[in-house]
Amino acid sequence: MMEWETLLRPVELYQKPGTPPGFRSIFERDFDRIVFSAPFRNLQDKTQVFPLPEDDFVHTRLTHSLEVASVGRSLGKMAGDYLMQTYPALVKSQVNEGDIGAIVSAAALTHDIGNPPFGHAGEEAISDFFKFHPYGQIWKPLLDADEWADMVRFEGNAQGFRMLVAKENGLRISAATLAAFTKYPKPSKVNTLLTRRRSQKKYGFFSNEKEAYKQLAETLGIHELAPDCWMRHPLAFLVEAADDICYSIIDLEDGCTLGLVTLEETISLLAAIIGERYSPDKLNEYKTKKQKLAILRAMAIQQLINEAVDAFKQHEQHMRSGEFDQALTETIPSTAILDQISALSVAKIYRSQPVLEKEAAGFQVLEGLLEVFSKALYHQHHDKDRFSGQDKSILRLLPPEFPTGSETPPYSRLRSLMDFISGMTDKYALSLYRSVKGITIPGR
Repeated sequence: MMEWETLLRPVELYQKPGTPPGFRSIFERDFDRIVFSAPFRNLQDKTQVFPLPEDDFVHTRLTHSLEVASVGRSLGKMAGDYLMQTYPALVKSQVNEGDIGAIVSAAALTHDIGNPPFGHAGEEAISDFFKFHPYGQIWKPLLDADEWADMVRFEGNAQGFRMLVAKENGLRISAATLAAFTKYPKPSKVNTLLTRRRSQKKYGFFSNEKEAYKQLAETLGIHELAPDCWMRHPLAFLVEAADDICYSIIDLEDGCTLGLVTLEETISLLAAIIGERYSPDKLNEYKTKKQKLAILRAMAIQQLINEAVDAFKQHEQHMRSGEFDQALTETIPSTAILDQISALSVAKIYRSQPVLEKEAAGFQVLEGLLEVFSKALYHQHHDKDRFSGQDKSILRLLPPEFPTGSETPPYSRLRSLMDFISGMTDKYALSLYRSVKGITIPGR
């Protein structure tokens, strides 16, 4: 059984001895460091679901992350209040319910920080490049099995973990926030497949960050389920719930705003979540569609927060023993309605023409960028007779800190290339693609 006093230790993963406390708690500091970081700012130009229209407001990864963080803070504080009342030993520790809210909120703020341009289509585009493209496949003999598994199954969660734990230029957040962020605590390649466990559905860190997660698990007393597969930190369930709540409700709101889902369908679904607090007469006092959607969204999210906290209270002991391992939103009274929203969103929103066009563009752009940079790097180090002037010109576009030296292992070089490309905004990726392919000339 994992213990809360250890799980909530207020330390950094690589904390220097004698680090003095500040006027903020370490967990409050996490939130501030994230907000002021460049990777977080870049989320403002990464689409959530829809290409950004000129007239109607829809959500970017940045606004989505802020909303998930807001819901996460409410979930964390409410759950924290319960934990403080239930476990008196926590009262004597260095954390309080506000700190627990800060942990969940900060972890929620970072939950999409590793996503590449063009969202989940971008993840698939990167994976497909190494699975199918000649200049992706050409690297396979140079990597071991674990490294190759990272390449052919690119995962935004693992990329986010890498960005958070980097000893140079990492965000240096607390161990508890980092663990709450890590929804899938295993590497891409494991010998034991625990397919029925939510925490093992995807993977949460690349092979070269496995030792960092081991250290994190030891620091917080997180138990191992099988070799290289760990239990979730219990607060990761709240981070996941915050994301599930927001994308279910807000993607539906965006779909209605853009006319992909009717107002009547949206009202019916949200009213089913709100329950007896829903009043058609009061709703009709609001004149515009946006006003009606806003009040319904707020009431539905509050209801889901309450239900998720109740589920957390019910299952937290089994989370700490490893017996509970599923999404909280799969165990609440509104689960059936959320399933209906999900089915509707797939049919009318995620497969709508604008979304499909954005995804198709993302595949072309990321494949094109990976091709030119991968080819140039391979020629530079492994096929020097073909290292051309064009290759040299392409490599000059890489960041100054990019490890191009011959002493850098191939995996590290590719990992740095993934850092560069996955960190791009949608607009920059498109602009750079047009430039390197000669479609446009900068300044013209």
